[in-house]
Amino acid sequence: MNHLTETRFKDFDLAPELIKGIDEAGFEFCTPIQAQSIPIALTGKDVAGEAQTGTGKTAAFMVACFHHLLTKPQHENRQQNQVRAMILAPTRELAIQIHKDASVIGKHTGLKLGLAYGGTDYEKQRNILTDGVDILIGTPGRTIDFFKQKVFSLKNCDVVILDEADRMFDLGFIDDMRYLLNRCPDPDKRLSLLFSATLSHRVGELAYVHMNDPAEIRIEAENKTADKIEQSIYY
Repeated sequence: MNHLTETRFKDFDLAPELIKGIDEAGFEFCTPIQAQSIPIALTGKDVAGEAQTGTGKTAAFMVACFHHLLTKPQHENRQQNQVRAMILAPTRELAIQIHKDASVIGKHTGLKLGLAYGGTDYEKQRNILTDGVDILIGTPGRTIDFFKQKVFSLKNCDVVILDEADRMFDLGFIDDMRYLLNRCPDPDKRLSLLFSATLSHRVGELAYVHMNDPAEIRIEAENKTADKIEQSIYY
């Protein structure tokens, strides 16, 4: 059973340098979550997507994020410590994987990525953020730690992405998430994308408060991209 749609990435009006990275990643056809969420996000509208792990949601939100940053002018007088996008994930493993995938898709964009997660590499992560990054990918705890030290600023953050939002609730990160979201520009001044295995009441409430009337997309669990389906990123 083929879980890819007939929609191709090149059907979207994406920046050429982004298309180049998508091609090199080995992506041609979109999964259902990509085919449904990317066109909405490209118009600048927020998206709350219900999708399991393995549905291709990382590529969906990274393509939308890169395109938004490539086509939107930087803020005048942007300071070196001001990130343009923040992506929050519940675990260090997921943050590292998002960073790895984003590095491939965004290889030709010229946009700099930074990681923030607990456990190791504290000084290395801090130094990279201090030098200035466009996109910060991190877990809530370490991200707040660096934020409170003024290692980076969210004043001009144009894109906010919450991945596996339900797990962030389960792991007790809700206060951390709200803290960081409240330091970003108002929801109508940024693009916000949220993905969750279930759009439960509590996740919906978070979206209602911190997003700008998001389009809701639900992908049935049986549409999950099976391990045997070829949509693995080529490193």
